[in-house]
Order: sequence, then structure tokens, then C-alpha cells
Amino acid sequence: MAEQESAPSGIDTRIPNMARMYDYALGGKDNFAADRAAVEKLFSFSPENKDVPRANRRFLSRAVRFAAAQGISQFLDLGTGLPSQGHVHEVVAEINPGAHVVYVDYDPVVSHARALLMDSDSVTAVEADIRDPESILAHPGVTGLIDFSRPVAVLFVAVLHGIPDRDDPAGIVGAFAGRLSPGSYLILSHLTSEGHPPALVAQKEEIFARSNAPVSYRSRAEILHMFDGFSLVEPGLTAVTQWRGDELDRILDAAGQWWLGGVGRKE
Repeated sequence: MAEQESAPSGIDTRIPNMARMYDYALGGKDNFAADRAAVEKLFSFSPENKDVPRANRRFLSRAVRFAAAQGISQFLDLGTGLPSQGHVHEVVAEINPGAHVVYVDYDPVVSHARALLMDSDSVTAVEADIRDPESILAHPGVTGLIDFSRPVAVLFVAVLHGIPDRDDPAGIVGAFAGRLSPGSYLILSHLTSEGHPPALVAQKEEIFARSNAPVSYRSRAEILHMFDGFSLVEPGLTAVTQWRGDELDRILDAAGQWWLGGVGRKE
């Protein structure tokens, strides 16, 4: 989005936005000066910060390909932000071009996402808040493409760290899990405090506190709890760059240590 262009209705360009920050970090153009300034400050803390979003996107691609290879043809991506290059519908199309994908986000950026997807009748974007699972599960934009009587892959990728403890992120996952049929998959990644200096974690949380979605870096035990009711597939809950990955360069692997990711199967 060029600075001289007016923002879509409901978008305050003065406040950093997590979806647009992520877009900028991945090299996208759907962002504003406040988003770029916040990301650049994160980058200034340590060199690997520039690769943290790329490490997570790599996990998303591998996990989605895995689910598609298991025969999953329905994907519900919660808290997606902007469906940028290499997102779910593009990855799935390499294996199953007819798969249904629904993106969900509470932010007005979803209207822009919907415009990007206008040419597809198997992919859509819905504006809704993941803290209200029932409204999403009953939303006609979701039920029009997703049949919960059949296996579905539900994605909470890079989103639950934006949900504070008071809103019970594990409970949110559980609400969606309760509607999934056996054979469904949970794909989840989360920023982690595990193994990192508390002062550095606090610095990062402070930057996000000025955005529209403050972030909590959680422990391994807290993130593992979100998989209750699912059997983790190999290799379990790992650094995202180590989830069925190839040998990595040092910088990308260091970036991947800021994320824990895994895929669970509902039996």
C-alpha cells in the first residue's frame, strides 16, 4: 500500500498491525510506515530476527503439504492476516487444486484479502474473531466451503501468541477441536520464550505491545497444552525449522528457535 493511498475503511495506519508487520517482514507491500518502523525495531535486536517470519512460513508450507498428502482437502486458517505469497491456498493447489481454503481474521485487512481471492470459488476470507469460535463455526462463509463431518486441517499458525491468557488460547483451540471429525489435523506454531534470555523476550513483547495485538512468548509446556486431544505426528513439537526439515544454514536455524510448531491428528 503506497503511503499516498487512502487506507481501507476501519484501518488506522498510525498503529502497527500484526498482519501488516508480518507482511512487511516477508517482503510484502501491504503495509504502512508504522508497521515497517515496528518491524525494523525488532530487526535491530539481533540478526536472526529478520529470518523469524521466513522460518515460520517454511513450517507452514511443510505442514500444509503434509496434511494435503494425507488426503485433507479442507483447510481452515485462523488468524491468517493477509494471504501473501506462499500461503495455504497456493501450497495446497500444488497437490490438490480443488481443495477448499477459508481464511479467517478479525482485522479489516481481511476485506483486502477477500479482494485478492475474488477469482476463486474454492477459497475465501471471512472477517471474524477467533476468540468467538461458535460464530466462526456457524459463519456462512465457513460452512459454505467447509464440511465438518469430514476431516479438516485447522491452522493456528503464528496467531495464538496474540491471544492473552485471560482469553484462554488453549480453550479456543479446544472449541474448534470439538467440532472436528476423526482424521482431522491441527497445525500450530507459536512464538516461544523457551531457551531465550528473559530480557530479550521482554524487549520483543514491548514492541508488540504498541501494535494492535500484543504478543506473549510462551513456554514449551504452555504450547504443548494447546495440542490436548490430538496425537502429535513425528517429530512432535519442535523448533519450526526442525519440523521435517532439511539441513539448515546457521542463521535460519537460529531464527527458527523463536518458534515451536507441530501437527496433531485427531483420532
